[in-house]
Amino acid sequence: MKSMLLMTSAEMTKIISPILEVCKVLVPALLAVVGAVGAIYCILLGVKYARASEPQEHENAKKALQHAIVGFVLIFVLLIMLQVGISIFTDWWQGYAY
Repeated sequence: MKSMLLMTSAEMTKIISPILEVCKVLVPALLAVVGAVGAIYCILLGVKYARASEPQEHENAKKALQHAIVGFVLIFVLLIMLQVGISIFTDWWQGYAY
């Protein structure tokens, strides 16, 4: 009797291929969107930082800009890691012996 956990190569291909195709399309698009939104948001925070007249406003705007930059860098790194991980997974999956 065949175990429920064992799959054939064709069954795995039916499951994994659509997921990989969606990820291969979405990750570059997400990188572009995050880059555009991040740039616009950082520009707006930079303008807010430049226009701050009181020291408290100046410090708050500076912290907000720093947090935004760190957040967008983190998102970029995670998306790039996902893209690299997808290619590593694809290579492993295609070379896997069933």
